[in-house]
Amino acid sequence: MSLTNCRFYEEKYPELESFVMVKVQQIAEMGAYVKLLEYDNIDGMILLSELSRRRIRSIQKLIRVGRDEVVVVLRVDKEKGYIDLSKRRVSAEDIVRCEERYNKSKMVHSIMRHVAERTNLPLEELNQAIAWPLNKKFGHSIDAFKLSITNPEVWNDVTFPSDAVKQELQSYIGKRLTPQPTKVRSDVEVTCFGYEGIDAIKAALRKAEEKNTKDNIVKVKLVSPPLYVLTSQCLDKNQGIAVLEEAIKDVEASITKANGRLVVKMAPKAVTESDDAELQALMAKREKEAELIDGDDDESESDENPIREV
Repeated sequence: MSLTNCRFYEEKYPELESFVMVKVQQIAEMGAYVKLLEYDNIDGMILLSELSRRRIRSIQKLIRVGRDEVVVVLRVDKEKGYIDLSKRRVSAEDIVRCEERYNKSKMVHSIMRHVAERTNLPLEELNQAIAWPLNKKFGHSIDAFKLSITNPEVWNDVTFPSDAVKQELQSYIGKRLTPQPTKVRSDVEVTCFGYEGIDAIKAALRKAEEKNTKDNIVKVKLVSPPLYVLTSQCLDKNQGIAVLEEAIKDVEASITKANGRLVVKMAPKAVTESDDAELQALMAKREKEAELIDGDDDESESDENPIREV
C-alpha cells in the first residue's frame, strides 16, 4: 500500500447517521456501489429503495457513475465490511454542511499528503501525530493550520516526528493558506457641465483616494469619459466593498456641489481575473476608438466643429 493512502479522520469507519461524501462506481439492479472518499475509498452501497422518496422510473436520472454524492450512513458492518447508505434521507441543508466539511478535510488531506511525499513518511503516521489531534482541539485541523500562520503557538502541543516534517508543513501551509487580497471594483459615470467642468471632475475623483491607508488603497482609472473605474484590494471582501461605497459617497458629494452628477453603473463587488481582462479589453477598445476619432478630425476638412469628449 502506498505511503500516502489514508482516511481523512481518525475513525476507520463513519458513525451511524453521519453524512459522508461518496463517488458512484457502478449501478446495478439492487442499487449503486460507491466508494467513501473520506474513508480511504472503502466500499459502500446505496440500496435502490434509498435512492429517492419518489417512484424511480429511471435510475440514471437519479445517480450517475463518476458523480460525487452526499449520503447518510444507515448501517456499518465492520466485520464484513458492509456499509449501507441512503441518498433519499439527505436534505439540501445536509448537503451544504457535508460539502463544507469535505472540502476542509480534502484540503488538510492534500497538505498532509504533500508532507508525506516530501519527507517519505507514512501519511497515517503524520495524521496521528498532527492532523487528528488538532481536529480534537480546534474542531477541524484546517482552522488550526490557518491560525498557525499568525500564531505559531498552535504547534506547542504537537509532537512532530522530525524537524524536517515541521519545517515542510509550516512552509507549505504558508504557501497554500496565506490569504490572498481580493480585488473589489465599481464603475461610475461622473459628469459636470457647469463652469468648473473638467477641474470639478478631477477634484471629485481625488476625493476617492483621500482616505487611502496602508491596508485599504482606492485607485481611480478612466475608461473613457464619463466612465471611471474605482478599485480596491484588501483581504476582507466586505471591508473592500464598504471602502468603495464610502469613496463613491465622497466623490458624489464633491461633484454635486459643482452641479455635476455621479451615476453608479456597477455597484462595488469582488471581481475575478476574467472581469479584469474584460475591463482591459474595453479600455483598449475605447482608446482605439478615440484614436480613430482624432485621426478623422485631423483629416476631415468638412467637419468644422468637431465634438470632443472631456
